[in-house]
Amino acid sequence: MIQGTGSNVGKSLLVAGICRALTNRGLKVYPFKPQNMSNNGAVTDDGGEIGRAQALQAMACRIPSSVHMNPVLLKPETETGAQVMVQGQRLTSVAARDYAKLKPTLLAATLDSFEICSQQADIVIIEGAGSPAETNLREGDIANMGFAEAADIPVILAGDIDRGGVIAQIVGTKAVISKTDANRIKGFIINKFRGDPTLFLDGFKTIETLTGWQGLGTVPWFGDSHKLPAEDALDIKSSGSGGFKIVVPQLSRMANFDDLDPLAAEPGIEICFIKPGQALPGDANLVLIPGSKSTIGDLKFFRQQGWDIDLKAHIRRGGKVLGICGGYQMLGQSISDPLGIEGPAGSTKGLGYLDIKTVMEPQKQLTKVTVTHLASGTQTQGYEIHIGHSDGPDRDNAMFNIAGKSEGARSSDGLVSGTYLHGIFGDDSFRNAWLAEQGAAHSGLNYSATVEDVLDRLASHLEQNLDIDAIIALADQR
Repeated sequence: MIQGTGSNVGKSLLVAGICRALTNRGLKVYPFKPQNMSNNGAVTDDGGEIGRAQALQAMACRIPSSVHMNPVLLKPETETGAQVMVQGQRLTSVAARDYAKLKPTLLAATLDSFEICSQQADIVIIEGAGSPAETNLREGDIANMGFAEAADIPVILAGDIDRGGVIAQIVGTKAVISKTDANRIKGFIINKFRGDPTLFLDGFKTIETLTGWQGLGTVPWFGDSHKLPAEDALDIKSSGSGGFKIVVPQLSRMANFDDLDPLAAEPGIEICFIKPGQALPGDANLVLIPGSKSTIGDLKFFRQQGWDIDLKAHIRRGGKVLGICGGYQMLGQSISDPLGIEGPAGSTKGLGYLDIKTVMEPQKQLTKVTVTHLASGTQTQGYEIHIGHSDGPDRDNAMFNIAGKSEGARSSDGLVSGTYLHGIFGDDSFRNAWLAEQGAAHSGLNYSATVEDVLDRLASHLEQNLDIDAIIALADQR
């Protein structure tokens, strides 16, 4: 199990790279994360939902994704509450304080899923969440040491030298956790080193001396990590400087923002994330409103930033708009939530650019689909991951067709479009056709091959800088 000294120290990337390295050695490898918190989900091959990082790690293992790779997924809906997904399906929505009571009851599901993965693999690489040094969360824990203890798993601790103080990060973790938990940690990794790693040899030895843990290597900064799908909102940033500018308002509960990764990889495309309080720039070619975990709440947030006024001006200038999932729902005439699924029951006026109405429903759609892009005739694959049903006249002018049925909608003037489909831009043929439709240049980029190449280079990077043989030796031999 790879745990970290804190959030965003690079655990997900380390696990993905180790998974690919071990897979390249001929081992059958499974990734696993008992509990994840992310609004960047992925639909699995067995019809559920897991965190995007585990879907990438499954790709690194060259195996189909499964709900058992991430049995508990928390999807923040408000500042103090989240939707709880268990083994791929929605269980409930709870306040953070109430989750502390629910959490211990979920240990059985995490152990069940872990056993299922273990039975199919030579080795399982497990990713922790946050840090085991958060001792206030230790009771009932299922994300770090609580799970490791219950499953009797050895732990490797990763520290982030780029943010500074890595000696204190690692030594301090040992100082605050229990002796039992400290004994479970068998080694450590220094991650994100910039410069000459030999300059840290004395610091490396200091950590070994003060902790008694085996040093497994210092990993230099991997510059191409941004080319892999990101899960953490902390990783969101504008990119590119091409001739076609796509502006993305950064919603408070933005979800599945990895939809933009293939577009960001195109050399002729500039992706510009607009932070709260900033205006949508007037030189945008297209405004893309992304998915949201809380559509009604984020529609209110959208208006609070004045983005509705900026969007009106953009459309008046002839600019195009695309809404995906929650963004699609916002562009309609209204969003009704009669059962109070997202908050107080009621109806909210939409932005009004698509002649559709949305009704929130308790059943969550989690489906992989093959669709036809009506404007070009191109077939592509995508996935739905949403609650709510949208209908209205503009669906007669839909973007896609699924088995003879319309999917999405388009305004009569063709400027505003919407779809429930995620993942569509990863298909090279569709992306090229869609960019051509927008009047944008495309490069013929093979996005899937790019991701595969980065995973292989990441694996090689870790093989060169980590003692992979020692990591295998530390693994619990069952």
